[in-house]
Amino acid sequence: MNLQDTLELHVKAAIKALFQSDLESVEFQATRKEFAGDITVVVFPMLRVVKGNPAVIGEQIGQYLLDQVDLVKGFNVVKGFLNIEISDSYYLNFFQAIKEDSKYGFVEQKDDKAIMVEYSSPNTNKPLHLGHVRNVLLGYSVAEILKASGKKVYKTQIINDRGIHICKSMLAYQKFGNNEAPTKDLKGDKLVGNYYVKFDQEYKAEIAELVAQGQSEEEAKKNAPLLLEAQEMLIKWEAGDEEVVALWKKMNQWVYDGFEVTYKNIGVDFDTYYYESNTYLLGKEFVAEGLKTGVFFKKEDGSVWCDLTEDGLDEKIVLRSDGTAVYMTQDIGTAIQRIKDYPDVGGMVYTVGNEQDYHFKVLFLILKKLGFDWAKNLFHLSYGMVDLPSGKMKSREGTVVDADDLIQEMAVTAEEISKELGKLEEYNEEEKQALYKTIGLGALKYYILKVDPKKRILFDPKESIDFQGNTGPFIQYTYARIQSILRKADSNNVAATSPNDQIVLHDKEKQLIKQLELFPEIIQNAAEQHSPALIANYTYELVKEFNSFYQNVSILGADSEVEKSFRVGLSKVVSQTIKNAFQVLGIQVPERM
Repeated sequence: MNLQDTLELHVKAAIKALFQSDLESVEFQATRKEFAGDITVVVFPMLRVVKGNPAVIGEQIGQYLLDQVDLVKGFNVVKGFLNIEISDSYYLNFFQAIKEDSKYGFVEQKDDKAIMVEYSSPNTNKPLHLGHVRNVLLGYSVAEILKASGKKVYKTQIINDRGIHICKSMLAYQKFGNNEAPTKDLKGDKLVGNYYVKFDQEYKAEIAELVAQGQSEEEAKKNAPLLLEAQEMLIKWEAGDEEVVALWKKMNQWVYDGFEVTYKNIGVDFDTYYYESNTYLLGKEFVAEGLKTGVFFKKEDGSVWCDLTEDGLDEKIVLRSDGTAVYMTQDIGTAIQRIKDYPDVGGMVYTVGNEQDYHFKVLFLILKKLGFDWAKNLFHLSYGMVDLPSGKMKSREGTVVDADDLIQEMAVTAEEISKELGKLEEYNEEEKQALYKTIGLGALKYYILKVDPKKRILFDPKESIDFQGNTGPFIQYTYARIQSILRKADSNNVAATSPNDQIVLHDKEKQLIKQLELFPEIIQNAAEQHSPALIANYTYELVKEFNSFYQNVSILGADSEVEKSFRVGLSKVVSQTIKNAFQVLGIQVPERM
């Protein structure tokens, strides 16, 4: 039970004893810096059950707490705000309870129902780019946060390995590829992506030609021979044409192999994979089922729809008139397949950009109408675009920021800045390169994860690798600094012993312990809100508190051995909490920097 929960019980008891009334809840806030106190009780909401002057009521409650509760050592009232001072012994006991807990803040798995978190979900027609990077970092981190909050989690992705866009890459390769194959310098996903761009170039040339012959642009877009061929290829693929399927398998495998390298470089993983080519057929089965039960209806042209107008949405197609599946069909099939494969799953998180907000409203509603009870526990982790100072990315035109190139660029930038600062003289070359990668990746991940997922990001690589301010490298540097302190303490035989009653807490020590106390709640809130930003910004605040403590209080030069040992122990807990927080963000912390 944290301080707030403990105090809430005592304040309720005070109201009962003083005014014979029952209080439902107590409102707390942080004490303003200009007043003495560690936590503030807001009296105004109590006036619903207790009549009188809020300042007088505050005085009465404060006096009761001072007389009856050991952990309260003083109070003051400012209008309707009761500022409470907490005794040092409370903070020292709390510190004592957590100081050996390497998993502090994390909760043992307690739920029997698992959550499946989907992220990445790329198309197999191009390499992963900056937009995918935000997706995988968010999805992976949310999965790790949910685990830390006590949930059982499965990490998955659905690979979009079928559809017209895949056929575009395949057709362009068939026509212009000359049996080109991936090499050491050209990964398979990049090779296939080149042909997706090639298709677009040739398709635009055909449109221009048809327009010159007198067709409108709209007509030309529909009638361009390349597009008609790609549509024909899709029908052949769905019919199981041997030649088309063989090409599809070959090119997809190239892409999968390329993706794996990127995922490894970014430091994310998956427990299970799904492929749209397998799940769309199951979706079709449930569409047929839904037709019988009246969830769906058929139009004159044979297409199948779901009428959601009563729910404030519109009609949604789930099967084309030619019997081919749409994205919605696939997503229905995928969701159902996952529950079949993992019966302990009671909810899912879909990490997909905000351009698909409407799609997921529809999907979740259709699954509810099909009668699945787990459909009420579906969450769309919607996120904003990532822009670059140079503007928006367009993959068809080949103007994307490739994920592999970005990771490489981050390491190079980290190297340049580290050399400028001259921080790594004692490292050998191999250690330096590993550290540059750790700093570069840490900067990238932190820059993206510290922003609320819903907000758009303007990503500037240079700005993200800064050893000052709210950045990954600043936090990594503080962690490394603490490790250096701990090594010195160790070599001087300073043990991190338990604090005793002789210790009078310095204000900076108290502030640091108060910050540490928030961590378990931050984990739970981040899990509830599906927001890594809460963890990232908490860690920055913790690091700021530590640096303020470091500047104002001597650790290894403390006046007594007891104080020295306590401060070493406190530093150790701070570094462990930084490590735990960064672990759920998927960021490594270096021991030296």
